[in-house]
Amino acid sequence: MEAPPSTSPTSPPPLPPPPSSSSSSYTLFITIMSKRRTWVFLFVLVYAILLASLWNSLKSILSWYKHQAQPSSSGWPALYASVLLGAVFGLLSMVAALAVAVPATLVTWITVVVLLAFFGKPKRTLVLEGRKITREIVGFVFKILLKEGNLVAAVCAVLGYFALIRKNSGE
Repeated sequence: MEAPPSTSPTSPPPLPPPPSSSSSSYTLFITIMSKRRTWVFLFVLVYAILLASLWNSLKSILSWYKHQAQPSSSGWPALYASVLLGAVFGLLSMVAALAVAVPATLVTWITVVVLLAFFGKPKRTLVLEGRKITREIVGFVFKILLKEGNLVAAVCAVLGYFALIRKNSGE
């Protein structure tokens, strides 16, 4: 009697069965989403949408500043506009850093959990350690993102303030 074929330990596990009866659309979806080109396209698309919306926001902030600023006016409109510009660029830098941090965080998390599994941790302990590690990594990444975003926002706000004051006094 012939033994049933078994998967070797190095072969990847088979795909899970489709959740519904439309197995061809599920297979097509999995095939498309497993391509690196798809993720690059989604990344570029999201950044294009983000940059377009932020560009419109920047144009409206500068338009408001031109409307408010008079050559003899105080520096308050420039201060408001520079804080808004700093916030926009800080948000953009946080999104950019998040796009880089998520894959790196996932690789780190997977590595730690796999190493714990290789050291013979029981499944229950592995799940608890995985949850603990996830909380720690997410907290660490969130703190770094806030710190970097605030730094970029502050630098852009200061530079924007001096650029707007110089532009207003030069006219």
